[in-house]
Amino acid sequence: MQIKGVLFDFSGTLFRIEPVRSWLRAVLAERGVAVGEADFERYVSELTAAGALPGGPLPRQLPARLAAMWATRDQSAELHREAYTTLARQVALPDPGLYDALYERHRTPAAWRPYPDAAEVLGALRDSGIRTGVVSNIGWDLRPVFRAHGLDASVESYVLSYEHGIQKPDARIFHMACTSLGLDPADVVMVGDDRQADGGAAALGCDVRFVRHLPVEERPDGLRTLGLVPGVA
Repeated sequence: MQIKGVLFDFSGTLFRIEPVRSWLRAVLAERGVAVGEADFERYVSELTAAGALPGGPLPRQLPARLAAMWATRDQSAELHREAYTTLARQVALPDPGLYDALYERHRTPAAWRPYPDAAEVLGALRDSGIRTGVVSNIGWDLRPVFRAHGLDASVESYVLSYEHGIQKPDARIFHMACTSLGLDPADVVMVGDDRQADGGAAALGCDVRFVRHLPVEERPDGLRTLGLVPGVA
């Protein structure tokens, strides 16, 4: 196929959230809350098991009472915040203000790192005249993250689930994303890390290619090897 456009997922594809350990440490420092090393390690373990960090490890055991909220969490900003702060509140942290502070931290550019080849691949697509967009299941505006890391100039459109009340793998969100680029889905590649959610684009006729959701240091060239741009591999 001749690629005319590429849609990218956000978390685990172009960017990776910081580890639970640094997430918690940053918020404790910001709020001036001191905890002992043993307590800190316990909080890290319990927050990880709870799946409290958006973009981080999934809950090891989701409480039944949260199942409906979890399934639709990316359809609005309110649901997203409620889902993740509720998961975090399963952990008895020493300051009640930490739950909202942790949620706010994950929305900051400092909490995210682009994968090593993200800037190169996005820039090469732009320079080749291939249109690019981001389509993400998310509950907040990720555009400032792209701007802060210098990637916004290479992205033409953003289609975010919470802004439309529709989340992947619903084909409608991919249709919106293709339309935002002015392209037929058959001319578009969807790149993501989730075979179920991102794989929904195949229903429209998009080619779908996957990367592995790994720490930044462990995936230096996952995007580069997808063959999106001639000469970049």
